[in-house]
Amino acid sequence: MIATTMAPRRAHAVMDSPVGPLTLVMADGVLTGLYMDVAERMPRPEICGDGAAETDARFAAPASQLRDYFAGRRTEFDLQVGLEGTPFQRRVWAALQEIPFGETISYGELAHRIGQRTAARAVGLANGRNPISIIVPCHRVIGADGSLTGYGGGLARKQHLLAFERDVMAAGPLHSVS
Repeated sequence: MIATTMAPRRAHAVMDSPVGPLTLVMADGVLTGLYMDVAERMPRPEICGDGAAETDARFAAPASQLRDYFAGRRTEFDLQVGLEGTPFQRRVWAALQEIPFGETISYGELAHRIGQRTAARAVGLANGRNPISIIVPCHRVIGADGSLTGYGGGLARKQHLLAFERDVMAAGPLHSVS
């Protein structure tokens, strides 16, 4: 008898957001992708799986939490995510999730946080391969001089997300869902 592993059942749905359509990808109940309509690296069709409606129960939690985020009611996400990448990429993506809402850090600081002080460029590449934008907040990483640098969803979206988070923070104490 030969043991086999079944590939996860994948599905995707598209939801509207203030930064344009977002494609959510689920695999066996775990969020594995969140892509913007203009992302530099859209996944292959087999990664996205079958199409579904945003109202499909599988997408209820991520869609609801994203709506709360964009309404300024959520500063942290509470979702099971499946980040598929190299061990180095997964370390970078884990560190991204530690950057607080409304704050930014440089690629060099992110490299320092993962114990790879001289790996700012490699951190930037891993950041660019983040498959779950917004929820794994790669938009919060900026150049050492404070400049906005590359973003898979485009610099205008990165600027929008950062300004949005700053505005939410400036509005005062949050009564957020976290």
